[in-house]
Amino acid sequence: MVTEFLLLGFQGRQHLRNILFLLFLVIYVATICGNLLIITLVSTSKTLHTPMYFFISQLAIGDIVLSSNIAPNMLHILLSNGGNISLISCMTQFYFFDCNGVFECLLLAVMSYDRYVAICNPLRYTSIMTKRFCVKSILICCLLGNFVSFIVTITLSRLNFCGSNIIDHLFCDFVPLLELACSDTFILHMEMYVMGIPIVIIPITIIVVSYTYIVLTVLRISSSTGRQKAFCTCSSHLIVVSIYYWTMFSVYILPSRGQTSDIYKILSLLYTVFTPLINPIIYSLRNEDIKKAVQRTFHKHIM
Repeated sequence: MVTEFLLLGFQGRQHLRNILFLLFLVIYVATICGNLLIITLVSTSKTLHTPMYFFISQLAIGDIVLSSNIAPNMLHILLSNGGNISLISCMTQFYFFDCNGVFECLLLAVMSYDRYVAICNPLRYTSIMTKRFCVKSILICCLLGNFVSFIVTITLSRLNFCGSNIIDHLFCDFVPLLELACSDTFILHMEMYVMGIPIVIIPITIIVVSYTYIVLTVLRISSSTGRQKAFCTCSSHLIVVSIYYWTMFSVYILPSRGQTSDIYKILSLLYTVFTPLINPIIYSLRNEDIKKAVQRTFHKHIM
């Protein structure tokens, strides 16, 4: 019986792995700094004490958790040309990875609803998007993420792993672990369909319906300045949603026939390493409120 796994990571010559190590190290540090900046600005700037920025700060926390769960061990694997990970550590890594994925799916749907209320029902925005509603939404996202991840991880850990213990991947992901299992995986597949499909379909439906109403409302605005301002308030979130779901679908939904392990690893990097880096950049570059908060913060420290 297998009690530990060997994660291969990226195989290649030492100098190539050193270059990748430096690249991913810079990305990881930039990810932590960028998301910490968003969290600090939202918590300290009174102008950012709104539901939209509260949700953005929660997304930043999720990105830090996701990146910190994957990147440090991946950096170690690059330096060592592969690395061992115990069964318990592997399941723990998968638990936090799966939990964060569910959390961000639900959070992006809540953020879409926030933009829908802000643009389509602006007069009722403060009465609907109350502080209690925002906190309750985050708690529900966290609880559902932990519940789904806990059930799947427990079932996954009860599988028998025998024979090969080599995982040709960067971290302990669902599909590579299933390929090493030598016991029946029917129950696990049923759990993924029963819990996974609603977790994906319901948020996507909320996002599509919300932005359909947003587009229809914006098109009815008479002035071009008003339309541009309305689109700017939700464009950053729409870009983040598009990147997140495109990378997730490219890995887990689209057919993997003919897809090499290196392509699978690169696609996995898009949402585990690059997406947490891109999110704060998008919200910083395309948001005037955050730009002004950064300027005020630096000005205050300089003075």
